[in-house]
Amino acid sequence: MSTRETAIEAVEGYFDSGAFREELAARVAVPTSSREEEHRPDLLAYLDDLMRPRFEAMGFEVTIHPNTLLDRAPFLVAKRVEDPALPTLFCYGHGDTVPGEEGRWDEGRDPWTLTVVDHPSGERWYGRGTADNKGQHAINMEALRHVIEARGGTLGYNVTFLIEVAEEMGSAGLHAFCAANKALLGADLLIASDGPRFSTDGPDIKLGTRGGLNIRMRLEYREGGHHSGNWGGLLANPAIVLMHAITTLVGPEGQIKLPSLKPSHIKNSVRDALAKVVVTSGPEDPDIDPWWGEPGLSAAEKVFGWNTFEVLSFITGDPDKPQNAVPPFAEAICQIRFVVDTEPDVFLPAIRAHFAANGFGDIVVEPARMSMLRASRLDPDHPAVPWAVASIERTTGKRVTVIPNAGGSLPNDIFLNVIGMPTIWVPHSYTGCSQHAPNEHVLPHLMREGLQMMTGLFWDLGEGFPHG
Repeated sequence: MSTRETAIEAVEGYFDSGAFREELAARVAVPTSSREEEHRPDLLAYLDDLMRPRFEAMGFEVTIHPNTLLDRAPFLVAKRVEDPALPTLFCYGHGDTVPGEEGRWDEGRDPWTLTVVDHPSGERWYGRGTADNKGQHAINMEALRHVIEARGGTLGYNVTFLIEVAEEMGSAGLHAFCAANKALLGADLLIASDGPRFSTDGPDIKLGTRGGLNIRMRLEYREGGHHSGNWGGLLANPAIVLMHAITTLVGPEGQIKLPSLKPSHIKNSVRDALAKVVVTSGPEDPDIDPWWGEPGLSAAEKVFGWNTFEVLSFITGDPDKPQNAVPPFAEAICQIRFVVDTEPDVFLPAIRAHFAANGFGDIVVEPARMSMLRASRLDPDHPAVPWAVASIERTTGKRVTVIPNAGGSLPNDIFLNVIGMPTIWVPHSYTGCSQHAPNEHVLPHLMREGLQMMTGLFWDLGEGFPHG
């Protein structure tokens, strides 16, 4: 007779046989960078050629729906209904990635080939999407499959699994799709995986995410550059003006200066939860700069409980071929990561008004992405939280850290507030994984532990759903 323990043993054997690595390698091999139109066929191939047959083999009915905002990025919905009267689990993953950045990976590695490397700190699997997010939703799919098999073909609940391929475009079109399909997507609980664990020593769960708004700031004075010897001192330099404008928003130590871009305070419940979270750098991570960010906050409060303003890129003239000329334009891509205690719809109007009031009214301020991911957070007192903690601790024998929201951004607001379900995120990566950069990788021992944890969680759901 199958038990929770035998299901976990089976998924361990699956991983140890090398089958999971082979499955992940097939997914990594599809170059699903969503930011380039040229990868339109790859995005559809990931859904239709890889995801569809995998879900259908698990007893799911699969449909692919158009994306009205970004037509190269449709949505796959896989549904497994055992009984409409049973509760429904909702799972989510995204098959798209950031660009591969070919030629920038160490030792000439191909981003679209899963490469196993013996690193001094332990084995690593390199490849674009290994951490974000192909490896993570692969874990959850395989955990579900093993529970179905161990229970003799039943789960004791229904499952809806959504795979999108535009998350790296700000989940363009997802809000409209979910709002229009609440009946199709409605569920009692979301359990999904994305982002890193804050420590490789023990698991954590996150109850939401910070929001993310990317902003383009452009200042253009004239056509073409003009000789800096003849015109320097006579022509305003847009790069210098734009730099000074940005410094009116954020100080030299990273503190946000414009009040409307940050929360007024951190709620006591959030501060109490973050008091148990110690953020440190791992062996391969950069050292934390304690002097950077909002004064008076702990490291955990800075990254999980507050807003941050970042300059992601700054371009003026031709960086590869600088000329002795006053450049005609300057452009910066900036980003605000924000918690639920701030109103993001005021950010762009507030910046424009602030610039105009301080002599920088010529700077064009506009969104840099098609859509914005909003902040969200499940109440830590929801019954699903201690239930998930108890399940993971039972599986791993390790203490689980509860973090009110992740530092990064995901479409959690859509699931929590638009569709309407409690949300639990169980990450399987780690902070040093080089996500969104060359040399993206995962640690196989975290992948294996992720399979164990998710198999335990999905088994325990069959014993009874936590209800709020």
